[in-house]
Amino acid sequence: MLLADSDSAKAAAHPGVRRRMTSRELAIWRALIDTTAELRRILGAELQESNLSPADYQVLLALSEADGRRLRSSELAKTIDWERSRLSHHLGRMERRGLIRRDDCATDSRGAEVSLSAEGVRVFRRATAPHMRAIKKHFADALTPEQLAALADVLGALQNHLPPYLAART
Repeated sequence: MLLADSDSAKAAAHPGVRRRMTSRELAIWRALIDTTAELRRILGAELQESNLSPADYQVLLALSEADGRRLRSSELAKTIDWERSRLSHHLGRMERRGLIRRDDCATDSRGAEVSLSAEGVRVFRRATAPHMRAIKKHFADALTPEQLAALADVLGALQNHLPPYLAART
């Protein structure tokens, strides 16, 4: 258990009772926010060496995992949890760089399908190995196997605690 103070023990004994967050809980929350922001900053900076932004990589990853390396734009937006307008602007930039292609949807003239181009596949593959090494270096190597297992348990508990409409998006 992360919190060993008496307030946490009391809260566990009485789960329906509301209480204020303790200063320790707030400090742990702040450490989580600050640490994840710093990890994103470091990993993003290293990813830029491959001429990809974290947003580019997120789009390319979703497309690379999709059946036929293509998704309807609405499905892509849902998959990466972006607003459709943000995605549309970003896809325009990626299309100009030759990383993706947008085509009319064959089954629905109102929609568009986004697919990886040959250049997108090449750039994504070139960036993936260094990105995975950076994740290992800055995240996985910092933790023992026991800490990774505990973190997996904590993340699972948090995901199970979220309202169903939020947890379903992960």
